Amino acid sequence: MNLENYFPVLLFLLVALFFGGSSLLLGRILGPHKPDAEKVSPYECGMAPFENARMKFDVRFYLIAILFILFDLETAFLFPWAAAMHELGWQAFVAAMVFLAELAAGFWYIWKKGALNWE
Repeated sequence: MNLENYFPVLLFLLVALFFGGSSLLLGRILGPHKPDAEKVSPYECGMAPFENARMKFDVRFYLIAILFILFDLETAFLFPWAAAMHELGWQAFVAAMVFLAELAAGFWYIWKKGALNWE
């Protein structure tokens, strides 16, 4: 293995570091720097913060977030199937229906367990 083969990669990294570093440096030098009390104050949805930033979140928030990511990723698997369904035939259609049935069964299970209820 010859190190000359990696020269284009090294050159690309050096150019990327140069442009990235120079743009950050130019922004720091040329940009306005006049902080006042309002600019450096904490911001929370247009309102002044009313609690500690290190407060504990309810576990249900994390559960719903994880379930959303899980079902979102599972439905993303349907797009390749839909794009290639014509070429794949009935076997792929049956596999997609089995996948959707498992997805629906999982959704029904978490719904019946009350994981989606927010009280």
